[in-house]
Amino acid sequence: MTITKSISIRPMTFEDIDQVMHVELSSFENPWTREAFENEVKNNRFATYLIAEEGDKIIGYCGVWVIIDEAHITNIAILPDYRGNKIGEKLLKKAKLFAAMKRAKSISLEVRVSNHIAQNLYRKLGFREGGIRKRYYTDNHEDAIVMWVTL
Repeated sequence: MTITKSISIRPMTFEDIDQVMHVELSSFENPWTREAFENEVKNNRFATYLIAEEGDKIIGYCGVWVIIDEAHITNIAILPDYRGNKIGEKLLKKAKLFAAMKRAKSISLEVRVSNHIAQNLYRKLGFREGGIRKRYYTDNHEDAIVMWVTL
């Protein structure tokens, strides 16, 4: 899908969860639950979620935890019809900026060994491989590559 309006990025609110769930369910075979997102927004003082909007439609999101001087990307997803438009890149750049503003010195994330598109994006933004988490994903026991970037 070609984007016709400008994409804006802002922090997620509790009221956004319904649309975020639509993105989540459209993106993953083993999606997070609504309760997980509710807990992140209401109770996790380390968590901030950023959403990408086209008009009033949420088309993607990215979660980041900042704990002391380390940040971690918990998840990132873009609606399938909007992929390939650099929205994920825009979200990750904002997440990196947010983490740096919170005085994080590095950001980590996990990515499936088979997800080469995501790995390429992360490398483009300076992330480097730091290790493997064996059988990390519960749906198929696929390994995860741990990637890091220094801020």
